[in-house]
Parts: sequence; structure tokens; C-alpha cells
Amino acid sequence: MQNARVLATGLRFPEGPTVMPDGSLVVTELIGKKLTRITPDGEVSTLAELGGSPNGCAIGPDGFLYVTNSGGFAHQDLGGFLVPQGPHHETQPDDYIGGRIQRVDPSTGEFTDLYTEVDGNTLKGPNDLVFDGAGGFFFTDHGKRRRRDEDRGGVYYAKADGSLVREIHFPVDAPNGIGLSPDGSRLYVAETHTGRLWAYDVTGEGEVDGANRQLVAGLPGFQLFDSLAVEAGGDVCVATIINGGISVISPSGDVEHVPAAGELFDPIVTNIAFGGDDMTTAYVTLSATGRVVACDWPRPGLRLAH
Repeated sequence: MQNARVLATGLRFPEGPTVMPDGSLVVTELIGKKLTRITPDGEVSTLAELGGSPNGCAIGPDGFLYVTNSGGFAHQDLGGFLVPQGPHHETQPDDYIGGRIQRVDPSTGEFTDLYTEVDGNTLKGPNDLVFDGAGGFFFTDHGKRRRRDEDRGGVYYAKADGSLVREIHFPVDAPNGIGLSPDGSRLYVAETHTGRLWAYDVTGEGEVDGANRQLVAGLPGFQLFDSLAVEAGGDVCVATIINGGISVISPSGDVEHVPAAGELFDPIVTNIAFGGDDMTTAYVTLSATGRVVACDWPRPGLRLAH
């Protein structure tokens, strides 16, 4: 990671970096149960206490923040690293409140629960989201793991005004990161435990061809995928766990790994977002060590819909 600089430390499993119009950065704290704002001069403050375990975050068409909250996250301290709980990576804690999509006023921190279920089925562990140009958003539900069983995950679409939410592909094996190609014709979804990146053809507003999804790439060995961002040129940058870093994957499946190495080492790199005037500043969350870093990226990231 070129010219990397640490923006914040001491966070409780940061994720969901979101570049705000005023130049500040908002991140979720999965274990800290809150949204945190980081100003350009490094001041860190709490924006909203959301409860549960906020994961992904994005700016909607109304300027509000939309958060995928997975309802709680079981964790442990393993040699100074915050990691999922137990030998089977159980993710459902005793204080689990259920999954939800939350809408947050960035000026006041006031929030509402926008969605908690789909067609009578409760959300289990909403993880990440991406808005399209029509003002709706695709999101993943990662599911929840317990010691002996688990809730299956899926991919969904919702309107920002609370009027519609629907299931578009179920089940999916622990879906995590989600993003749209520059022309909006492909929806990318990263599966955590399989280390695979899938692509769906977008067939209409909030609709995909789930029966014919395409495998873009799968990682060798024991590597896991987390959230993702798309470059302006179409490559997909997927945060990678165990082999901590960013896997840059072309639409045809070529993979380049950018490690979080040296002083930046962290085995649980969870997210990347792009900002700056030319979109070549990458913001990366190093979750196990509680840090957020910025670095120079060799290519511009894709400007988001809102």
C-alpha cells in the first residue's frame, strides 16, 4: 500500500468506510456498536450509537447514511487481535438483537430501523450495501453462525424510502461485499468462507439473473473475502482475510494481491473505499488491530451513485 498513513487507532473492529461531502470519513465499529467520524485533521468522534453490530455504510440519495447492522458480533481477543469467537467462528452473541437496515441522519446521529424482515423472514446479519442510480440499494445478509447450526445468507434489494424490500437470490454462502460495475450491468458479490467472487447480470431495476451467476474468481488456499469496492476501470478490489490485504480482481478473473504488510500488518482487512479529488485515495479498514489507513491507489476508484 503506497504512502500509507494511519488515520485512526483504537477502534473496535472498524468497517464500512464512507467518504463524506465535507471530507471527513465515517466508519462503523462492529464491536463498538456505533458510527464514528474521522475528520481530515484526525479528530475522532462518535456520530451515532446504533447497537447490534453495524457493518456496511453508504450515503443514500437523500444524503442520509444507510447502515447494514448484523445485530451483534461474538468476538475474542487473540494475542492482541480482535477476531470472531471460538473455533467455529461463531458470530451470534448472547446480546444479539436481530439484523436490520438503519437510516442515520449524519448531522444529528438520530436513526431509525428501516427494515428488519423480508416477506416475513427476519434479517439475520445484514453485511454490506451498494446504491444504484435509481435510488435503491442491493445488500447482502451474511447470515449468523452458532456452534451447531447457522442461518443462511442471501442477496436483497430495497428502496431507501422504506417502501420496498425483496429477496433476489437465496441462499448464498455467507455473502459479504457487494458492488456494481461502472455501467451498472453487473452486480458483484463476495462470499466470505469460500473466498469466491461472483457476478450477476442486472436485468432491471433491483433485479438480477440469479440462475446464471458467474464465478469471477476464487482464491487458493485458506483465504477469506470481506467487503469490496470497484475501480473506475472495472476491476474489483476485495478486502481479504488471513492473507490480509486487498485482492484486485479483473472482470475476467485475473487476481493481484496488495498486502497489508510491515507496520500495517493485519490478518483481518475488511473494507476499502475510494475518495479524494481524483478518487485515487484508498481508505482501508484494518479491523483486528482497530486501525483505519489511507493510501495512494494506482488507479481511480469508481464514484458511487450518491
